[in-house]
Amino acid sequence: MRHVWRWFGPNDRVSIDDMMQTGVQGVVTALHHVQSGALWTPEEIAMRQGQIAAMKDGTPSGLKWEVVESLPVSEAIKTQSGDWRAHVENWIASMRNLKAAGIEVICYNFMPVLDWTRTDLAWRRPNGATCMRFDFTDFAAFDIHILKRAGAAEDFPEDIRDEAARRFAAMDEARREQLAGNVVFGLPGAAENFSLQDVRDLLDSYAPVTDEVLRRNFHDFLEQVAPVAQEIGVRLCCHPDDPPFGLLGLPRVMSTEADYAERLAAVDLSANGITLCSGSLGARPDNDLPGMMERFGARVHFLHLRNVRRDGDAIRGSFFEDEHLGGQTDMVALVASVLREEERRRKTGRADAAIPMRPDHGQDILDDIGRGGQPGYPAIGRLKGLAELRGVEAALTHRGTA
Repeated sequence: MRHVWRWFGPNDRVSIDDMMQTGVQGVVTALHHVQSGALWTPEEIAMRQGQIAAMKDGTPSGLKWEVVESLPVSEAIKTQSGDWRAHVENWIASMRNLKAAGIEVICYNFMPVLDWTRTDLAWRRPNGATCMRFDFTDFAAFDIHILKRAGAAEDFPEDIRDEAARRFAAMDEARREQLAGNVVFGLPGAAENFSLQDVRDLLDSYAPVTDEVLRRNFHDFLEQVAPVAQEIGVRLCCHPDDPPFGLLGLPRVMSTEADYAERLAAVDLSANGITLCSGSLGARPDNDLPGMMERFGARVHFLHLRNVRRDGDAIRGSFFEDEHLGGQTDMVALVASVLREEERRRKTGRADAAIPMRPDHGQDILDDIGRGGQPGYPAIGRLKGLAELRGVEAALTHRGTA
């Protein structure tokens, strides 16, 4: 695997200098200040590359921008409304500009409204560490009693509705505001910062968009962008839904193995690929991560390795971000599957035999606590996860058991 690190730009509390000390080989970033649907110009791309290339004292870092995460797919594209055609043209032009700058892997997602959803951004663990958590009952309290979405109550089982009502009644105004802020936090570093009214307006725009419509719109998007990517040598990799089940009455089309199989078959080109995120997919008990890596490996262009622990076996339920070798995904088996795929690629001469992998998320530990960094992206917690993953990789490689 090629070890890479997500960086949110110059305002990230984890600097290029910090990143150098982790020993990573490349950088994953994006132009977070550019609005969805707008063009990524060569000048803006070059500016970000320059920021990555130097440490604080001007010493060359030796690091390069290797993976884009994310080139946003606008809500207009997902709903095929407004200026969506112009947004697709800008997306393709941005992809060409990235390729011209030497960047060949682009991660994106097709999630409506929010890029990920958590109810707690700093949930305390028994050892004093903090992590992100999705609590299904707290989310119900938000959806039914804070957002007050029409029809929300019918989307939850009776026992969850009753407990959500009790929790909401016990919350003071500060806790209600905190919960709402956590849920709509979205993607760290994104240009958009949603208010509750923004969310309501976006939900209204999705009223005519069923699962079937969103799938069709996704396929239309792929039919326009994937052939260009194939032609110019760019690998596209769609990130799964996070969490991988329905929320806010919105459609979900990238939550299961069947979803991925359908998207890959819709435009059967090697450029149309996958970001295999073990944390997002692992929040569903019916997703077999090592098996998915075996079956889809040839189309996996990017890896997010993290682990979650579910509270139960329900498809829709609560979970928290566990340590990388904790949780309920067998990370050793998953890494072994990745290494087998890389060996298959080497034998066939693929130039992309080493799959870029970043240690995704991480618990805030030690000096991470109080640093005020991006939720889920601490320096030390991610470094701990990276060290553990490196250890698994080294052990499997040394023993030849991959």
